[in-house]
Amino acid sequence: MAAPHEPGIVRRFFHWLFSPSVGLSVFVLLLVGVVVGATGVIGTQVALHLSGTDEFCGTACHSHEKFVYPDHKLSFHYTNRTGVRAGCTDCHVPHNYPAKIFYKAKAGITDAFAELNGTISTQEKFDKEKWRLANIVWDEMRENNSANCRTCHDPAAWDKTKQSEDAAKGHRKFLAGKATCIDCHTGVAHKEPEEPKSADKAASAP
Repeated sequence: MAAPHEPGIVRRFFHWLFSPSVGLSVFVLLLVGVVVGATGVIGTQVALHLSGTDEFCGTACHSHEKFVYPDHKLSFHYTNRTGVRAGCTDCHVPHNYPAKIFYKAKAGITDAFAELNGTISTQEKFDKEKWRLANIVWDEMRENNSANCRTCHDPAAWDKTKQSEDAAKGHRKFLAGKATCIDCHTGVAHKEPEEPKSADKAASAP
């Protein structure tokens, strides 16, 4: 008579995972769950903090350190008369959970692939790709009504008497729902790229 077939390692693991415990009390099991859960939550927060600084965002990739970060350092969002600085994640990453985690994971994978592929590894490539990359970000901001901008800039706190006529006109369009922040403020955090000529746009179209 043939010996019974022994279950595989995956089946044995799930059998062990879902079998009632005979050696541990309910308290110990709950304690283990709390420790594992707390470790996951705290670990996630620490990882998000460490990977959310300007130093990390600006220097983790060679291309960012050489082209993107220096570009940001020349902007009003980096240095200004009030000393209020908007960092990379303030503008580029959702502030609410779990969207923040998902976006950072997606952006990390995208950036890593682009870095390995050398998408903006030279000044020439960066200048060529900047318009396309900027439009990806601008489209995201239009889609969410410039949500990240409005975490710092509250329309309810505007002093319209200190705004120029052009600014007041643009803000009236915003309040009427006919425009969003990024429609007018495309060059506040990075030098605004020049729109390519028609032939270049046609060549780079998907």
